[in-house]
Amino acid sequence: MTGGLRTNRGALWMLVAGFMFTCMGICVKLGARYFSPAELVFYRSFVGLLVIWIIVRVRGNSLATPYWRQHLNRSLSGFGALSMYFYTIAALPLATAVTLNYTSSLFIALISTLMLRERPPWQLLLAVLLGFVGVVALLNPTLHSDQLLDGMIGLVSGVLAAIAMINVRSLGRIGEPEWRVVFYFSLVSTVGAGVWMSLHRFSPITLPGLALIIGMGSAATLAQLALTRAYSRGRTLVVASLAYSTVAFASISGLLLWGDWLSPSSWLGVVAIVLSGLISTQALPVAKPRRTGG
Repeated sequence: MTGGLRTNRGALWMLVAGFMFTCMGICVKLGARYFSPAELVFYRSFVGLLVIWIIVRVRGNSLATPYWRQHLNRSLSGFGALSMYFYTIAALPLATAVTLNYTSSLFIALISTLMLRERPPWQLLLAVLLGFVGVVALLNPTLHSDQLLDGMIGLVSGVLAAIAMINVRSLGRIGEPEWRVVFYFSLVSTVGAGVWMSLHRFSPITLPGLALIIGMGSAATLAQLALTRAYSRGRTLVVASLAYSTVAFASISGLLLWGDWLSPSSWLGVVAIVLSGLISTQALPVAKPRRTGG
């Protein structure tokens, strides 16, 4: 019973991640007027790398790891998901881009069942499906025929995000701490985004732009730390369901900051998202993942 409570508490870190991802999204939305998607990905990753490096130095932690292949797999899939997500935000309506990216939870369920040979309870599958239905109702996405390629890129971002989160869980189970996972993800993303940015024009950094860069990178790093802890200590599909809290937080921030009033169907979507989280947290607990030193 104690292990189950700890597992559920670990999953609740996804609520913290959802709030911080919303803060990051606000900065990205505001920063799009100053920077290209490639620049936003680079600055988000570089600031995150700087923040986590400072944390590591202050705490005297070691970055040495024997699991560099696992870190590389997690980092490459995460960077691909992030880059494609930022691209689709620029190319498609925001509602469509977010919805396509949030198919990651469904792919987590599919991959966990088919490849990792897990047998999730039907309640968890219902929670994930209910959460996605809530996202669709909340965002009311539209996709035109001439945007099919961009839409497919957004869908692939969801697949890569699912693979990244499964890798995060695997790293947590073998004892890799959250800050080390986030550091290598930030490092790979910074290098990859730097190459991508070099192929585009460079936008001058103004004072408002700099403030948004710092806010975006810091919020993203804190979100990644919370997300990594959630997936490494909580049950995968429970965390996947609670990930939909990001959409609810984004809806509230849109109402407060931009006066975006929600339609009745959108509010039904919020209710569905909340219900998916409640159902997931009532699922049967699993044994606490084995953790070693590090």
